[in-house]
Amino acid sequence: MQADLWTFAVALYDRPGVADDCLALQDQGADVCLLLCGAWLEQRGAPPSAEAAAQLREIAEQWSGTVVGKLRELRRGWREAAQADADLLRLREAVKGLELQAERVLLERLQRCSAQWPTSAQRTSWLEALAPPKLKDAGGALPRLRAAASAT
Repeated sequence: MQADLWTFAVALYDRPGVADDCLALQDQGADVCLLLCGAWLEQRGAPPSAEAAAQLREIAEQWSGTVVGKLRELRRGWREAAQADADLLRLREAVKGLELQAERVLLERLQRCSAQWPTSAQRTSWLEALAPPKLKDAGGALPRLRAAASAT
């Protein structure tokens, strides 16, 4: 039985090197939750289509833009000041927890959108379909993400 998207994403993110690759991809403008969903869809053998990719992108852009991105911006903005202020550090950690919860909600929304799509035993290619068009692939991060997902 396939794992739900959240369980799959946590297991994949915990694999060696995946967190670093995801952060490098994020720094280039990729939505990591969207890519984790793409890796999940590849493992399920869901055939990609432009329409399906657009549906997932729309969900991710809306939620990331209004929720995840705002929390991340706040957390990152407090990074330096929190090193010298214990109260701010506690608040920053609380925001980090909210950011993680918001990412989980995003993954749940992406799963609801795609859970009923047909699947097969064949591997498919979602990562490139969901990566930003100008992505330089952070030194091969997408193939490494795909390989790690295959081993998850």
